[in-house]
Amino acid sequence: MTPFTERLRNGFGRERVREHAPLAPFTTFKVGGPAEWLLEVSSAEELLRAFELAHAAGVAVTMLGGGSNVLISDQGVAGLVVRTRGGRIEEVGRTGEADAAVTLVRADAGATINALVRWTIIRGFAGLEAWAGTPGTVGGGVFGNAHYGGHLLSELVDHVRLVSRERHVRDVKACDMEFAYDRSRLQRTGEILLWVVLRLRRGADSTALRAVARQSLAYRKRTQPLDTKSAGCIFQNPDPASDALPPGIPASAGALVDRAGLKGRSVGGASVSTTHGNFIVNNGGATATDIRKLVKICQQVVRDLFGLTLREEIVYLGAFEEYQKPSARRR
Repeated sequence: MTPFTERLRNGFGRERVREHAPLAPFTTFKVGGPAEWLLEVSSAEELLRAFELAHAAGVAVTMLGGGSNVLISDQGVAGLVVRTRGGRIEEVGRTGEADAAVTLVRADAGATINALVRWTIIRGFAGLEAWAGTPGTVGGGVFGNAHYGGHLLSELVDHVRLVSRERHVRDVKACDMEFAYDRSRLQRTGEILLWVVLRLRRGADSTALRAVARQSLAYRKRTQPLDTKSAGCIFQNPDPASDALPPGIPASAGALVDRAGLKGRSVGGASVSTTHGNFIVNNGGATATDIRKLVKICQQVVRDLFGLTLREEIVYLGAFEEYQKPSARRR
């Protein structure tokens, strides 16, 4: 047993710390290798303690939330993988009156977005109801500035609490989070989210909010392969302001993949969904390498046909060999 393993077990209990633990069951793709160490935490305080122990031992930390929007290498992930599960959701303040009434809601990074949506609907807090059915955790949503229906999660963020690589804890306003489409400063700095405070409108009718949530869920079921093993959208949608879109094709990554004739294209056990071109699904037996190769094939074909490079939305964890065209491979 390594000294780091012993320190983790002393701090969190022997049964909560696992070595060489399979990670595939904790992802929506259901692929990927093991974690060198795996620890599950359920609060911001536990997350901070785990981060401090790893920092003191010089061990790299990788965060894993709900396991959507990520692809884990077949070789696994070196260092400590911290999987966030649950956490507090609470009202922490109010401002304004009548139509301008705003409630401030704090949610820990490990809380699921769906749990947060349900919590707000019950209390008549409006703003998140259309996000019903969104996979993953609050931490993942802030990290990638989750989007749905033309709106970004950052539109609701008031401020966040972060811990830096140097273990400095700080509160950061939304305007300093470098939010953009699929972007936040966390991707640049390596900081870890402890919790977020959201600005929501209070006094809404819960019945009306539930109706919006049901409509959102129904739309997702009609247009996305929710009954398959996938990680959500693979590519960012093109930006009409900066990307030269082909005539007659909307600013949609799925539409570009579809027009390129890639729906149903397979590599090993992975294939492009026939329901939605921006989803890759694990048909059973897929590896992370299969999926990675298929992602690169989609990018290559779309680039060759339309002169536009699809930007990846998915996050890679662990080491991946760079995909090359078959003609460029060494023999």
